Amino acid sequence: MSRRRVLDLDGLLNARDLGGLPAGGGRTRWGAVVRAEHPAGLTEAGWEGLWQHGVRTIIDLTSPDEDETDRAPRPADLTTVRIPLDDMSDTGFWDRWGGAFSCTPLYYEPFLDRYPRLVAEVVGAVVHAEPGGVLVHCGGGRERTGLVTLVLLASLGVDAQDIAEDYAISHLRRAELCAAAGLGDDTPKIRNFLAEHGATERGLLDEVVNGRDFAEYLRRSGLGDDGPAALRERLVAPA
Repeated sequence: MSRRRVLDLDGLLNARDLGGLPAGGGRTRWGAVVRAEHPAGLTEAGWEGLWQHGVRTIIDLTSPDEDETDRAPRPADLTTVRIPLDDMSDTGFWDRWGGAFSCTPLYYEPFLDRYPRLVAEVVGAVVHAEPGGVLVHCGGGRERTGLVTLVLLASLGVDAQDIAEDYAISHLRRAELCAAAGLGDDTPKIRNFLAEHGATERGLLDEVVNGRDFAEYLRRSGLGDDGPAALRERLVAPA
């Protein structure tokens, strides 16, 4: 986590830069993608810090019923793109994979199978964002953001171990989020739930990352023939 991997932004606890990871002959660019929880809690100084870090576009994965009021005004030139990742009207999917399942990577593989075009739309928003860094967020910055992060990194050739280690950081930061909100840390409950289903986070993430060719998945899902190369150009620096 060198070179300010975890970002110190006033009003965010679970923000980090995805730069510096080995990615198929190169390394992910610093400042290209930041992942975080909902940024509504940022103070004026926090927004300024995010702007100084180079972020120019925010991709919001939350649904309208999760709207939060910004604590301080966003920079006027910051673009926000909203692509809700959860379509709760799809009761056939969420009756099976909602609830406790959706707080774990257990639902990642079924989600990728069910919503390939939606996943490609989010990745396309990263590819086509204006110059500068992109912040991707959901509510707590763990599961939905973790899923999108996995797709981005896996499509670039980042290995499963590095993706799992990045995912695990969210538990540490989430514990601080919960404490700040006067809530108990849900990590032990999540891991017990996984154990009841004969699974671990590391094992599930390894299966998802290695279970498909993500560049081809994105290509077929709507990103287009040139999409994976454009994503790599944006997010990977040559070795």
